[in-house]
Amino acid sequence: MSIHPNDVAGQYRPAVVNKIKIRLVPFLALLYVIAFIDRANVGYAALEMNADLGITSTQFGLIAGLFSIGYFVFEVPSNMLMRKVGARRWIARILVSWGAVAVATGFVHNFTQLAAVRVILGIAEAGFFPCVILYLSQWFPERERARVVAQFMVALPVATLIAGPLSGLILDHVHWLGVSSWRWVFILEGVPAVLLGLATLFLLTDSPQSARWLTADEKQWLSRTLEAENAAKEARHRQVGFWRSLAGWRTLALALIYYSKSVAIYVLAFFTPQIVNGLQDSLSNTSVGLLSALPYAVAAVFMVWWARRSDRLRERRWHVAIPLFIAAAGLCAMVLVEDSLVLSLLLLTVITVAVYATYGPFWSLPSLFMTGSAAAVGMASINSIANLGGFVGPYGFGALESATGSIYTGLAIVAAVLVVSGLLVVRLRFVREAEATVRSASAPDRTGLPKATVHDVA
Repeated sequence: MSIHPNDVAGQYRPAVVNKIKIRLVPFLALLYVIAFIDRANVGYAALEMNADLGITSTQFGLIAGLFSIGYFVFEVPSNMLMRKVGARRWIARILVSWGAVAVATGFVHNFTQLAAVRVILGIAEAGFFPCVILYLSQWFPERERARVVAQFMVALPVATLIAGPLSGLILDHVHWLGVSSWRWVFILEGVPAVLLGLATLFLLTDSPQSARWLTADEKQWLSRTLEAENAAKEARHRQVGFWRSLAGWRTLALALIYYSKSVAIYVLAFFTPQIVNGLQDSLSNTSVGLLSALPYAVAAVFMVWWARRSDRLRERRWHVAIPLFIAAAGLCAMVLVEDSLVLSLLLLTVITVAVYATYGPFWSLPSLFMTGSAAAVGMASINSIANLGGFVGPYGFGALESATGSIYTGLAIVAAVLVVSGLLVVRLRFVREAEATVRSASAPDRTGLPKATVHDVA
């Protein structure tokens, strides 16, 4: 296929990219806000729920992590089905089903029922994140990927920023119909997912070619630009089959790196409220929620800046590794400030900011060498394997806390995992080579287009 600058309007067109961002990213980010609130609000409900249901620290760690088991099993099939069904209908299905299960969590009466609902919640939500990442890759050129992913994933710290105060307020003030407040946390925070699932059918578009809000010229430019990038990748990297995309060594290496982040993220999400509550006994549930949310407000701003820096420098590896090293150092330092609420919150902020900063640069790595169906399978596989950290992290952390009576052994182990992953990402040869290739191919020439788009590509 021969692609010439005139075929793609001769210039890179940021106005078109911004038009797509405004149309898609805020709504997708809102969906992810709701998803993460429904996934992580068990950490806030635990302030009342654990005593009500007689749940121990070890059992709570298991409850928190069981979500990831269902998620792991159904993630790859879900992403493959999205390619057949279409993003609009499949994302809507995910939202409605997980919202219904989230509401049902408010009606459990014992540990076994809660465990079963958490597994089903993971099954219901499986595929949402990789579906969205794949969906974004079908709309945005490579040079925009890190910042677009980061703008979408700002939803994570924003979700925690909202979930903390909201859940705290519900716990302290909502006891309607004689029902325990922790049950209302699940019920009230689950309903929006169902409503937004229905809205998705009207607000999302399956592909650029079916977007009525893009002109024919804009569709052609975007299509040609993305086709040229994919052709350049395919010319430089062998086509990857299903099994290598699912569990090849490149996929497993990236999954291990992302796994370390998942361990840290879920430990922070599920245990920060209890860590903060343990620092000062006089805090109300509302105060715990507000204080737990502060680190995420800073993370929301920093992760977008860090991703923009990664895009501007066209560098990914160190933009993933450096935050992992900083987060590890912060976790180790927690033991030094255990008696100070202020210093502990400061360190939790540093750790949270560092871990969240990795998102945009990391999710630009698979797209350096994966395209088409390989990207669908590979991204889902990376995310599903890595999200086992959402099981191992909380369960292991809770078990260590029960065995030792302290949180610091668990924090040290999480720190060690982060260091190993940081070293791995900077040493992987295929990542270094792919990054150098794409940086060279996507460097704009005098036309303003990536070099790959102004040459014949096979």
